[in-house]
Amino acid sequence: MGSTVLSLRIDGELLERIREHAAKRRMSVQDYVIATLKRNDFDERFKTAVEETDRFYGRTGPR
Repeated sequence: MGSTVLSLRIDGELLERIREHAAKRRMSVQDYVIATLKRNDFDERFKTAVEETDRFYGRTGPR
């Protein structure tokens, strides 16, 4: 799997907050952002899988 460049324009205040969060975890800003995106992607895929399973088994309503 290769890599691709993603360029973002973000507010300076937001960048500073991201830097602080990354520093707390001893990560670079790039690594922190990538980890956050991966975690969010996993959460979305997991949620979708649970919803599809519920539909398959005919479950409705809150769990």
